[in-house]
Amino acid sequence: MSSRRVDVYPTPEALAEAAEREVLGVIAGSLRERGICSIALAGGETPRMLYRRLAATADAGEPDWSRVHLCFGDERMVIPDDPASNYGMVRDVLIARIPLPAGNVHRIRGERPPDVAAREYAADIAALLSRTGGAFDLVLLGLGADGHTASLFPGTDVLTERVRTVRAVVTPVGPRVTITLPVINGAREVLFLVSGGMKSGIVRRILEPAPGDPVFPASMVNPAASPPRWMLDAAAAASLHPET
Repeated sequence: MSSRRVDVYPTPEALAEAAEREVLGVIAGSLRERGICSIALAGGETPRMLYRRLAATADAGEPDWSRVHLCFGDERMVIPDDPASNYGMVRDVLIARIPLPAGNVHRIRGERPPDVAAREYAADIAALLSRTGGAFDLVLLGLGADGHTASLFPGTDVLTERVRTVRAVVTPVGPRVTITLPVINGAREVLFLVSGGMKSGIVRRILEPAPGDPVFPASMVNPAASPPRWMLDAAAAASLHPET
């Protein structure tokens, strides 16, 4: 679709390599233009491969991680050491392996009550974004088989949120805290990372919707600054028409 950029890579590894180049490019541009870079990270196995690659940059001295701030698009209400914690995964795979100041990590405190965690995180990212021109430089997103992204699930009232930047939500898989569509659509760059044949059906329904298809949460991601970029491996793109 003309409102989206779609790139397909032969393997998950090639996808992660291309995503690394994209993220490093955003960091370099943001540091050059504003002296600071803010990124909202996604959880899941596909981003994990990207984070491993980014961790390997520590020995190269680039990028300047001291000016990069890492945030999170959503979180499960679990302690950081729980295997389901997005923060815990990113901490172990990336944060612990790069020279990132502790103050540059902005996590959703999944160990707190959801409403409390949402309020605290909203205040945290408001203070950060006041230094970055009011927007994330990059939001990384995944895609669920039901069309959800971050913790924006079909049929939940958070999809109509237009005021709050962060919400506690009750999802089909439990309570979570998520950034909202106004924050995502206000970002300078939005990047979907999707891999695996189990996602091919929902990828097609979002990128090539048929008459009568519902509007999935991921379909509602339409940043004003730049069309979202979809980076897919061949398995996730298998159901798309070649010209997409």
